[in-house]
Amino acid sequence: MSGSPAVLMRLVASAFTVAEKAGAIVRNVLHSGELGIVEKTGANDLQTLADRVAQQSICASLSKRFPKVTIIGEEDLPAEEIKDDLIENGQAEDILQKTCPAEYTGLKEEELVVWVDPLDGTKEYTEASRCLRVPPETQNLSRGLDPSEPLSTAPWLLDNVTVLIGIAYGGRAIAGVIHQPFYNYQLGAGANLGRTMWGMLGVGAFGFKLQEVPDGKRIVTTTRSHSNKQVTDCVDAMEPHEVIRVGGAGNKIIQLVEGKASAYVFASPGCKKWDTCAPEAILHAVGGKLTDMHGNAYSYDANVKHMNSAGVLATLRNHEYYISRVPQSVQQALK
Repeated sequence: MSGSPAVLMRLVASAFTVAEKAGAIVRNVLHSGELGIVEKTGANDLQTLADRVAQQSICASLSKRFPKVTIIGEEDLPAEEIKDDLIENGQAEDILQKTCPAEYTGLKEEELVVWVDPLDGTKEYTEASRCLRVPPETQNLSRGLDPSEPLSTAPWLLDNVTVLIGIAYGGRAIAGVIHQPFYNYQLGAGANLGRTMWGMLGVGAFGFKLQEVPDGKRIVTTTRSHSNKQVTDCVDAMEPHEVIRVGGAGNKIIQLVEGKASAYVFASPGCKKWDTCAPEAILHAVGGKLTDMHGNAYSYDANVKHMNSAGVLATLRNHEYYISRVPQSVQQALK
């Protein structure tokens, strides 16, 4: 490879290692047992110490290396000096070796917008912590389970948790990183926790095995904790053979690309740009599509409203079928 890698490739390579650093922070806070939970707008909109520290690490690390990039994080945090041990300076070498698509080779830092969700699935993260009694000196998440806890708070909820870093240019999500901090947690002591997937338009998606739901089978994934009649009516209108209710926008896109679901349906406001930018980029990199409930693309410019106010519909294939099934009442409600 001749010359220095393009800015976009360097930014994605940094986002990869930064997301893994954030994942370690998320795990460490859980292990400490001191989650530092606060309610932002209610019981279904929580913030933990992990959200706060992980975002500080992500934003400070990327800003240090790419000072002209616009970075927008979910958490509204006060400006403060960031400790050196929160800064991640590494880059994923295999990403730097990839060829940047010609249309992106000349991009400048100031043309790029990064959307950050430091801990997607915070509600599931806090619920899972209730049945984990993990001694601080161990990293083994298979120990310390309380058998009296209901299944609704079982540690499988940790699968819902992701770190999301999305990169946009010209309002379009063009690259993204999804890190699952607790991937492999069920394997117990000695397991290599966590996995990171990334994707870029014109390059592809990596870190997982792309699979599809068998033809003719409709499996819809939707919200686990933010449902209402409008969401339920829309899901029912898709005539699904099965409905999977899980937490986290990043996790729902993982359901699509790993062949566990054929559509992600959320017919309600609530999702924000930091929830969907990275997942959308990875989904688009493998030929999928993410739109609002009218079939319109979302913009990820720095000055757009953060709320995805017209809902979210994402598919790997057959997007038009699912759009055609959205009830008129839902479309009217989500104008």
